[in-house]
Amino acid sequence: MKRDRRRLAGIGAAVSLVAAGMSMVGPPQAAAADWSACLDGPTARQAVFARAGQVSGVPAKLLMAVSYMESRWDDHGAKPSAAGGYGPMHLTDPSLDRARAADKGEPGARLSERAGTLDAAARLTGFSEQALRSDDVANICGGAAVLASYQPRTSSSQPRAWSRAVGRYSGAGDQDTALRFAKQVFTVLRHGAARTTSDGQQLRLASTPRAGLNRAAITSDATLTDLEPNDDELDCPADLGCESIPAPYEYYGPDTNDYGNHDLADRPNDLSIDYIVIHNTEGSYKTALQLVQDPTYLAWHYTIRSSDGHVAQHLNNKNVGWQAGNWYVNMHSIGIEHEGYAATGTWFTEAMYQNSAKLVRYLAEEYDVPLDRAHIIGHDQVPGVTPPYVAGMHWDTGPYWDWEHYMELLGAPIERDKHGRSDVVTVAPGFADNQQPVTGCDGPGTGPCPERGTNFTYLHTAPSKDAPLVNDPGLRPDGSPSTTYVSDIGARAQAGLKFLVAKKRRNWLGVWWLGDIAWLPKAATVKSNGRVVVPAGDEEVPVYGRAYPEAAAYDGTGVDPQAIIPLQYSIKPGQAYVLADDDVPADYYYAKSYQCSMVAHDCTLVEGDTEYYQISFGHRFAYVQADDVRVVPGVRR
Repeated sequence: MKRDRRRLAGIGAAVSLVAAGMSMVGPPQAAAADWSACLDGPTARQAVFARAGQVSGVPAKLLMAVSYMESRWDDHGAKPSAAGGYGPMHLTDPSLDRARAADKGEPGARLSERAGTLDAAARLTGFSEQALRSDDVANICGGAAVLASYQPRTSSSQPRAWSRAVGRYSGAGDQDTALRFAKQVFTVLRHGAARTTSDGQQLRLASTPRAGLNRAAITSDATLTDLEPNDDELDCPADLGCESIPAPYEYYGPDTNDYGNHDLADRPNDLSIDYIVIHNTEGSYKTALQLVQDPTYLAWHYTIRSSDGHVAQHLNNKNVGWQAGNWYVNMHSIGIEHEGYAATGTWFTEAMYQNSAKLVRYLAEEYDVPLDRAHIIGHDQVPGVTPPYVAGMHWDTGPYWDWEHYMELLGAPIERDKHGRSDVVTVAPGFADNQQPVTGCDGPGTGPCPERGTNFTYLHTAPSKDAPLVNDPGLRPDGSPSTTYVSDIGARAQAGLKFLVAKKRRNWLGVWWLGDIAWLPKAATVKSNGRVVVPAGDEEVPVYGRAYPEAAAYDGTGVDPQAIIPLQYSIKPGQAYVLADDDVPADYYYAKSYQCSMVAHDCTLVEGDTEYYQISFGHRFAYVQADDVRVVPGVRR
């Protein structure tokens, strides 16, 4: 076993590396350590961190804290992160970024300051790059070598003495981002952490309450630059260090609607901000910045980099971004893009999760957005505006965004309600150990995706895993069952969504889903409180993708009434769907030209008297008119 691991790593003697003229930076152990010793011994990750610390000189608890902030100690099945990083130590491969850019036709590969830690680890240890990608033991040892190479010569075992090395390991090129990453690492050190990884390993980092960061070691690091100060006003937590990269607002003619790439407004004074939409960039961070600065494209409010969680703001939140594919949701939402890919099975770093959660907590408090899965939503939850648009709606963040962990970071964990009697359940399937089958990650016609944690459970037509998946008539009008294809959300009950139980069969629950009963495993849910909407009479109730005002509301505004068109779904008598929000504004913001000045009555807000409710309805949410339904306790009848 040990001999095979050495051969996999392709180890050369440390002296041969030095003799080859390789330049070594850092303490002597980074260059002259016997890295074969790091591979020898138990393969349990807890033991490997301890052994890598001994060989490299990096305090093992610090090494664990750094790894936690990168991967939460998961190896992710040798698959790369959204930033092209591998394994528990997130060793990055710049060639992967270039290949992704070429495959997607992007303007160019992202030039990451972090690019090349995989190569550095290979040079320092003599391990092959393939081993560093695919073998978690080699990966941890390689990460320890890189971290040690960033450290001034020292024999100190105190984490504080390694502050500069931690800052540089972030991969950031600027002091602010490096310092922020180091603060997060030292917070993990002080509080400790414990979890079971996706491959079933139990790891524990004991708390070190007195672990203190040496800020000066990072702020005086000559290898890091200062970000240029931003003159633009930023809507961001002060300690998050957001950067302003404004989206242009330009008229490029000749038509009055030839402007971009967002609309002016005065939110929340005119339009309430009710949703925060979580997106994937489906490209590199660099490409996302290029697109958001293109006036002929479209704009969102923030972009978050995967490697270190750095945040860039593009729009003043008072303005409306063209980001959700549904104008009504655009009117009432803030869009946040996260560097990543929904389809290819990439994973997201802990730095990204934590910084995103910090930003969303701040915005939710500022704009009074509820911290629940009806208002902190994925792009895949946004409904189509009318029937023809349903099938083409986006499906990011995809199956691999860890909603349960994210909501926990937001301080709103998805958990069992302790009080009250209700037949409402919330989907909570877990993530790391919830490895649902998914296909087509590498494109149409490709086979199973790598086994890894997913954020949903499948819904079946009968209480059996062998029964066909349920149909979504908006995606498959012919009535055929949904599939396991990576972009097919037709039968996915995602973490945090709420449903009323209509039937029970052993370990299965039958819930109302898109007009019919769908079955999901009871073990994938937790009991919840809630109210539901039911038809007010004996007729089917229409379901809408937007909450526009009645025609009379447009009188005297000069704005033509917008049609109120139902989707292809309905609520039949006897069915019930969980109420998500009973205070939905009925409005329409007419914004059609540059500077609100090139067409008559431009930038007019039309507000109506029609009452709408937001409901949980399939994978996406939907709206119903209050006059069509009754709100009742969430109890089976």
